[in-house]
Amino acid sequence: MKSRLISRRGALVAGLASAGGFLLTRNLGELPPTYGHLLRMGDNLTYAAHRVLLPGQSLVKEFTHADISSFPAIGTTNPASMDRSGSEDFARLQHGQFADWQLSVEGLVASPGTFRLADLKTLPARTQITRHTCEEGWSAIAEWTGVPLALVLQAAGIKPEARFVSFRSFDDWADSIDLLDAFHPQTILAYGMNGRELPVPHGGPVRLRVERQLGYKSMKFIRHIIVSSEFDDGGRNGNIQNGWSWYAGI
Repeated sequence: MKSRLISRRGALVAGLASAGGFLLTRNLGELPPTYGHLLRMGDNLTYAAHRVLLPGQSLVKEFTHADISSFPAIGTTNPASMDRSGSEDFARLQHGQFADWQLSVEGLVASPGTFRLADLKTLPARTQITRHTCEEGWSAIAEWTGVPLALVLQAAGIKPEARFVSFRSFDDWADSIDLLDAFHPQTILAYGMNGRELPVPHGGPVRLRVERQLGYKSMKFIRHIIVSSEFDDGGRNGNIQNGWSWYAGI
């Protein structure tokens, strides 16, 4: 995998530059379904309004190093200490300092496969200082370094019929985003925080950063990426069935 990724480095950079045109060729189709009760209709209203009224690839505000603030790891539990399907694997990987960690990319891609942490670091990196806005009412500013998700998807060869990108984590959480957010320049797979390796309490070794949505959409402890043409609500491990909005745009 590493040699294939390195040989395609130049092509990937060019591909990211054309991501806007790539997305314009896709028909997002019907809105993701709502569940539960009447209030869920508000989720789709927000989603539709943002997609119609806001520029698709506009950037969120980025800050300076002087703006970086205290950033507590609220509500995070090390997967190794949990009773989850990925707990033993995570404990083993953490013991080995994540040298054997791998991220699988599956579904509607031409070349399904895995990326090691070292593989991700061979791809062009992006560093951004952004505000994390929590649904519980607090916010914090940090510097994140990682690879744009778009580059990983293009390296795997995302297929024309793709509409959603789903994620699974070591602590059994499930979530997804649409292609507009997946190909947004500030949507990254972060492996660094404030100039250091991403610490486990903040989702290390790799977490998602979706800067145009509330903080809970930036999934920690990423394990799998699945590209699909159909919306996946994540079942009992997803946002909707746990009382959260699927789309939390800000």
